[in-house]
Amino acid sequence: MRIEARPLQNGWVRCEPLEEGLREEVRDAISGDAAAWAIMVSNGAGAAFDGWFDQRVAHMRSGGGPAYAVRRLSTGRIVGTSSLHDLVPAHRRVELGSTVYHPDARGTEVNPASKRLLLDHAFASGIVRVEIITDAVNVRSQAAIARLGAAREGVLRRHKITWTGRVRDTVMFAITDADWPDVRDRLDARLAGV
Repeated sequence: MRIEARPLQNGWVRCEPLEEGLREEVRDAISGDAAAWAIMVSNGAGAAFDGWFDQRVAHMRSGGGPAYAVRRLSTGRIVGTSSLHDLVPAHRRVELGSTVYHPDARGTEVNPASKRLLLDHAFASGIVRVEIITDAVNVRSQAAIARLGAAREGVLRRHKITWTGRVRDTVMFAITDADWPDVRDRLDARLAGV
């Protein structure tokens, strides 16, 4: 099974598969916020951006799942990235992550609108479980994931090592195909109020 890397759009954002022509727009949106990258597993800040970008594109091309630039339609600007990655075809499972937004886009309609598109695309492709994980120290991210309607399933202790060498605990959330109709309706209602 594969999840096709194709553009996705609704009334708020357009998710565009990462490709070379988007490199500079994505760099402008996300590579300058070193504080956001400080707790991430990988680093895409400053001089590390090109390696990060190339790795995401290579992972997508190898069948790991599509990586997207997120374009805010109201401004026409790329404001961040999000991906369906680490696809496990045998179990019809994928992770929704590698989400980084420009500070101006945080707390706006951008995240719920892009997640609405990516989740719908995953479940329409035959996925039965979408996992969303975050660092246990990232309280803002945990709150955003919970607002999406994902179920908090627990903490994976000493689960990953960040690019700085810190051993992190990971908070695991998930949305299943059985959950999706309710989560979709909640997201639609939330976006209708924007």
